Amino acid sequence: MFEIIISQPGQGDTLGKLAPGSYIVGAGRQCHIQLEMPEISERHAQFIVRDNTFEVTDLGSANGTYVDDEMLTPNTPFRVDPGMTIKIGRLSIFAKGPKIESAAPLPVQQLPQTPKAPPVLHDEKSANPPSENILKPRLPGSVNPTRAPIPLLVISGVPETARPVIQEIKRRAHFELLKRLNLKKMVLSGVSEKDLSDRAKTTIREILSELSIPLPSGVSHEMVEREMIQEAIGLGPLDYLIERDDITEIMVNGSNQVFVEKKGTLFRTDTAFADNAQVMAAIERIVSPLGRRIDESSPMVDARLPDGSRVNAIIPPLSLVGPSITIRKFSKNPYEVSDLINFGSLTADMARFLEVSVLVRKNIVISGGTGSGKTTLLNVLSSFLPNRERIVTIEDAAELQLNQEHVVRLESRPPNIEGRGEVSIRDLVRNSLRMRPDRIVVGECRGGEALDMLQAMNTGHDGSLTTIHANTPRDCLARLETLVLMAGFDLPLRAIREQICSAVCLVVQASRQRDGSRNITNISEITKMEGEVITMQDIFVFKQTGWDSENRIIGHHEPTGNIPSYLEEIERARLDLDISIFDPEKSASRRS
Repeated sequence: MFEIIISQPGQGDTLGKLAPGSYIVGAGRQCHIQLEMPEISERHAQFIVRDNTFEVTDLGSANGTYVDDEMLTPNTPFRVDPGMTIKIGRLSIFAKGPKIESAAPLPVQQLPQTPKAPPVLHDEKSANPPSENILKPRLPGSVNPTRAPIPLLVISGVPETARPVIQEIKRRAHFELLKRLNLKKMVLSGVSEKDLSDRAKTTIREILSELSIPLPSGVSHEMVEREMIQEAIGLGPLDYLIERDDITEIMVNGSNQVFVEKKGTLFRTDTAFADNAQVMAAIERIVSPLGRRIDESSPMVDARLPDGSRVNAIIPPLSLVGPSITIRKFSKNPYEVSDLINFGSLTADMARFLEVSVLVRKNIVISGGTGSGKTTLLNVLSSFLPNRERIVTIEDAAELQLNQEHVVRLESRPPNIEGRGEVSIRDLVRNSLRMRPDRIVVGECRGGEALDMLQAMNTGHDGSLTTIHANTPRDCLARLETLVLMAGFDLPLRAIREQICSAVCLVVQASRQRDGSRNITNISEITKMEGEVITMQDIFVFKQTGWDSENRIIGHHEPTGNIPSYLEEIERARLDLDISIFDPEKSASRRS
């Protein structure tokens, strides 16, 4: 509820109270607030009241809409703070501020009518200092590329200026839908998905046909109907985004902001949820089938979609912008090593070296930052595992997609509402040692399970794979030391380093570059201990040589000339590996 004071020349002030909603202001009869004045256009401005905030948008009026004597940019929403004054013709509206207690919305008849008079045009060069928010759209494009706006990706087709009105329509329609249909009860009673969808569609069409709010130009009933059906029986705007193969990441910041990553570039979309309740409903539909929960006592959750895509959700009071969802999408068809070669993430020589290293049962740690492609790379390396071996995978949320016949998939479990029943990654790693595994694949080491993983690697479970968050191969070793200490044992640092040196053979460093591309920047071998230091040697590295005209990184992978210390093991295993792939000169001649 927002309180305003309406003033007109020659008349007293009127106190008005705007309930949350959308109000079209103008001289036309279809407007929610009708002002029959000659200087006011048919559809002059729009007021949006939401969550104790007040926004005004000029709808391309003839004489403009002013805030504190500064003309608004047409079709650009502007937030009005308490103490500001809106001027529409000779009408002044002073924003008093939000009011907590409930009150009826401002009736149209409370606005006193003024006799017709010539329009009063305001001088844009007012003496008052312009508001910073008003000036931003008028400034020329910033030279600094980091200040460039996030590009828009059209998903729903709803114009940005019409989105607030559509949100209000959807909110009212959802409220009416809940009164007419108890969708949750219908699901529990065993109604088929088709019948549920048909009944929801029919009811939504009836509700939309009865609503009195006119649709903005460029928006059809079909657009609103599609969005409402998605939110009523699906995951809202997430449904369409999940289906698109070119989108790799989906980020929901409250109900009004949905961002995506497409080909390594961040986009904002023109789609949105009706309100925070619909975002919460989408989260519930994701986590409930997995036996997980999210509420104020447990406001964070990790989950997965049926296709294996990773989902993280966090809700108020921890999230101040409303319920937030982050979805890391996986390709419907898992990437193969040939795909990574085509993307330029690694070379065929590097792929062959990694394949041979997996086959001779070398323990490999994939290191990288968030979104660098660690899980994708782990999937690819796992595809090199022999089909006749017993593989045990351990993950927080099952994401790996292995095609071997003999795979046992384990997934950790969070505590229940009473704080009991938790099964951690560390518990599963210890249990897996009693499951006769040939290989152990841990989705990510992020705690004390690192110690159990190292011990497993050192006690006959060679050829194991895992990932870890670190920026460089050397940082990866330091991070491993820290994680081992998190196990709660007071181990000497030298003993930890000896464990790491004897257990881990290769560190494969994955990085997400500044242009959004993902590369393997280092394949490093851990060689030995020299005093208190673990020594390493790079086998392959990525070297950047510049940027192209589209701001994409130009570079290449090349061998360093170092030969892996286990070359004899590869020969004894009768695996075909051309030693020339480690020669920098021959690699350069092949590139040229």
